[in-house]
Amino acid sequence: MANDKPPDSKESKLIVAAGAVAWRPGRDGGEPEVLLVHRQKYDDWSLPKGKTEPGEPLPLTAVREVFEEGGARLILGRRLTSVRYQVGGRPKRVHWWAARVSEMDAAAVPNSEVDEVIWAARPHADERVSYPHDVRVLDEFASGPADTVPLILLRHATAVPRSKWKGDDGERPLDSSGRAEAKLLAPLLAAFAPRAQVISSAAARCLDSVAPYAELTGVQVRAEEALQVRSSGTDPAASAALIAETIGAGKPAVVCAHRENVPLLQAAAIGALGPPDGTFLVKEWADELPTAGFWVLHLTPPSAPPPPESAPPPRWWRRRRVGAGATTAGSGCGALVAADRYDLSDA
Repeated sequence: MANDKPPDSKESKLIVAAGAVAWRPGRDGGEPEVLLVHRQKYDDWSLPKGKTEPGEPLPLTAVREVFEEGGARLILGRRLTSVRYQVGGRPKRVHWWAARVSEMDAAAVPNSEVDEVIWAARPHADERVSYPHDVRVLDEFASGPADTVPLILLRHATAVPRSKWKGDDGERPLDSSGRAEAKLLAPLLAAFAPRAQVISSAAARCLDSVAPYAELTGVQVRAEEALQVRSSGTDPAASAALIAETIGAGKPAVVCAHRENVPLLQAAAIGALGPPDGTFLVKEWADELPTAGFWVLHLTPPSAPPPPESAPPPRWWRRRRVGAGATTAGSGCGALVAADRYDLSDA
């Protein structure tokens, strides 16, 4: 989309950045410890973050910057609030995620920006960071469970239009834009689920959308005829059964479907997790996903306690938590903690 704002507008000067509350399990099962970095240029302690690069989705900015600053490889979890403040007379907005550390590179620090890293649990982390906005992010991180299991509901990438395809609709492929989207989706999905069960509609455009992710992560794709959209419509009962089975497995999963039946999968997920209070769902929940758009539903792991009750989030927090008491049947994940929506419009 063209940017028609004047070059001297405040928004055109906006610095966009991303980072993460990078955490690891606490000692002896205690409170999670978070990674803090010391920047020698500013002599401050902060959460790791950095500016986005042109065409880079914000989640990938967070993953890259936390590794470059602190040497931590991440698995992204629920999205936290973004914060905005002034830097050198310019507005800066930083987008934040909760993120489990899967690996540390001991040789990454010191570097040109960071000379020391530490691990700290609250309240020590709150006391150590130099800025109030980092304390706000830490508070939100602590208000919900650190560890979650992702269920990703994906709409396939851009396909050749029906009007230009003469063959069977199930064989209709991605167009050139869709193939580019699928390649970009691969690392983006992997940032949330480095290895996941992949279930796809048997339609070529869905299988081709998840193929780069499957190749990147080394997983197999399970093609499901029940997810394919046909002239007779789709079967809500089959969608509900598939989602219930996936949630019951208690493992990360990516489910790729169509514009017509992604809402059925969303409804099936809510049905499997228990009926939530509608006010706890994001306002975009009912909006149609664009091609290559996806929802990440963050579920509590099997046997995990339900998320803690907390005060209502501030008005600038657009995500809401789903009812803490919702549970699934079986031995799978326990509750829906957050629902985050993503697309490729900023890439």
